[in-house]
Amino acid sequence: MQAVTGVFVQCEDAQAAAGRLVADAHLPGERITVLIPAASGGSPVEQAIRDVPTSEGEAPGMGGAVGGVVGGAAGAATGFGAAALVSALLPGVGPIAVIGTAAAALLGVTGAAAGVAAGDRLEAALDSGLPRDELFVYEDALRDGRSVVVALAADDDEAARARAVLGEVGAERVDAARERWWLGLRSAEKEAYEGAAFAADEPRYRRGFEAALAPETRGASWDEALPTLERRHASLCRDPAFRRGWERGAGYDRRRRAR
Repeated sequence: MQAVTGVFVQCEDAQAAAGRLVADAHLPGERITVLIPAASGGSPVEQAIRDVPTSEGEAPGMGGAVGGVVGGAAGAATGFGAAALVSALLPGVGPIAVIGTAAAALLGVTGAAAGVAAGDRLEAALDSGLPRDELFVYEDALRDGRSVVVALAADDDEAARARAVLGEVGAERVDAARERWWLGLRSAEKEAYEGAAFAADEPRYRRGFEAALAPETRGASWDEALPTLERRHASLCRDPAFRRGWERGAGYDRRRRAR
């Protein structure tokens, strides 16, 4: 399976895109998921997110399911049948909905008909389809009130059809979302960078910054993360610009989660 994703400013557009992926790209509905932030607007689905009961005692782990499952209305809104709507919390993002016929399965929900969501971490579930190095891009999009559509394509032909449909409906591709995210940070990072060589060091600095947001090393100290970083980035770990970027990225992640 390969993930084809699109980012949308309006949650209604994301829901419509999910329906188009079924109708026009001929993808099975059980391989399409829509992620919607609860604070992005006032549609019926978003209202349902806010109405889903949550457990006050549940610590906001990375996507630990803390809400209930809502059918019918979510499926009608997305256009691919009787979907489930699972409420979840993402650190640094807040409450979101995971919508789709596979929403319950994606989160490992048991007894979905009873309306109680209990499952695995969303991060681990999404990792089955999304490149781990891109998870922070989707988190940033959700934090900014955007919605994300994820389609799991079985082969290159399905992936091409899905990309074509998402392009037709105006989805922002992950590469563009990633660049938008960095442009929003670049001025502050340039100002914080010591020395006048930021332009030359930026590619390695940014690699380090993004490496600090990867699930394998997120929240770890440099010494704790170093074995993993060396496996993934080899000798780049010895570059001072990479190390400085990693430290700044780790601080950015801590501040985001604290909020």
